[in-house]
Amino acid sequence: MIHIKRHIASTFRLAYPVIIGQLGIIMMGVVDSLMVGKLGAAPLAAASLGNGMAFIIMIVGIGVSYAVTPLVAISVGAGKMEDCGVYFRQSLLVNSVFSIIIAIIIYFTADLIQYLDQPEDVQIQATWYMKILGLSAVPLLLFQSYKQFIEGLSVMRPAMIITLIANLVNVFANWVLIFGNLGFPALELNGAGWATFASRIFMALALMGFVMNNKFFKKYDVSFHYKSVNWLVIKKILSLGLPSGFQYFFEVGAFAFAVVMVGWLGTAQLAAHQIALNLASISFMAVLGISAAGSIRVGNAVGMKDIAETRRAGFTASLLGASIMLCAGVVFILGRNFLPTLYVSDEVVISYASSLLVIAALFQLSDGTQAVGIGILRGLTDVKIPTAITFIAYWIVGLPVGYLLGFNFEMGVQGVWIGLLLGLTTSAVLLTLRFNSRSKQIVTV
Repeated sequence: MIHIKRHIASTFRLAYPVIIGQLGIIMMGVVDSLMVGKLGAAPLAAASLGNGMAFIIMIVGIGVSYAVTPLVAISVGAGKMEDCGVYFRQSLLVNSVFSIIIAIIIYFTADLIQYLDQPEDVQIQATWYMKILGLSAVPLLLFQSYKQFIEGLSVMRPAMIITLIANLVNVFANWVLIFGNLGFPALELNGAGWATFASRIFMALALMGFVMNNKFFKKYDVSFHYKSVNWLVIKKILSLGLPSGFQYFFEVGAFAFAVVMVGWLGTAQLAAHQIALNLASISFMAVLGISAAGSIRVGNAVGMKDIAETRRAGFTASLLGASIMLCAGVVFILGRNFLPTLYVSDEVVISYASSLLVIAALFQLSDGTQAVGIGILRGLTDVKIPTAITFIAYWIVGLPVGYLLGFNFEMGVQGVWIGLLLGLTTSAVLLTLRFNSRSKQIVTV
């Protein structure tokens, strides 16, 4: 019992700055929507479309950046402190190259919006907005490089503080560039894109400056001083990072396609879907922090070659994540008739959203368990089988069952969500079983 309490306290201490930082990132999106919404429905729709398409591509690069955290955490646990700097410098190189590739992909993918059968004014605005967002992939992944490195060293607060300050930068830049204040031209939706670009540059430069000028990190040689390109380390980073990126790609892509399916059912159903999904994403941010903390603590235990501590760290994170999501599920059940009214007054939409919140409450446990499962398995550097699990869970189970129930069995939007519930549950069960099996062995990195 003492071990469990210690692990819960240590995991939460690492998790809460990540949780606050993730909520800060969500707030950027909320503020952008509120400010762009003042321009009208078309710019708001264009922003939603451009953001969604850009994020699906960008998530692969973000997943690749996660690779350095468990590698550094394992090195810390093993007492091989000199390896931490090597992993950082090589991951910075990898992420820099990936950021340019992703920026180019997003830029040219934006031209495909014209084939999505959207209103002409929406597609024109979304195309240029997405191109600008593509440019911001470079500073974002640079920020991620430093963030994931210092988190591997269990230093979590700086990224949280910088993200919160970046919200203020984003609000100010939106005010100036969207509406043309302080003598600047009114760039409208494109102004929101450039504001995001500016806030991400701030995030990257602020965290770089902090790390490079902090005495604690000097011993890791965090400058741009490259003795050589270490292809062996780069291969290790890519073998861990690329599958991690595709794990998130499969999950985010599945939920994006679910939006398309619900859109086939009607406007009211789509609005209800967005409301329930938005509420569920808030609780998911909390469990992402637990996942990150679990990955670090498992990595530390792996480095010490302590199987008992590895299993305790992993299962404690799973328990903590499930507990938080259980509380969220209770809130969704109790507030199912009230929470939708915070978004709309349409009785039909509220009725649909209320029924979806019941299903959302049921999948909170599964969603929390699978999110933490991905993190603690990454702490074991086990990513290839979990990537296959996420593909099977969402694209072989979740979406097909959702389509079958929603359309063939005419259960509508509720059927689509039951499919998502089964997909998340499949992922949670298989990832937990995978951790239980793999954590019984000494991991060699």
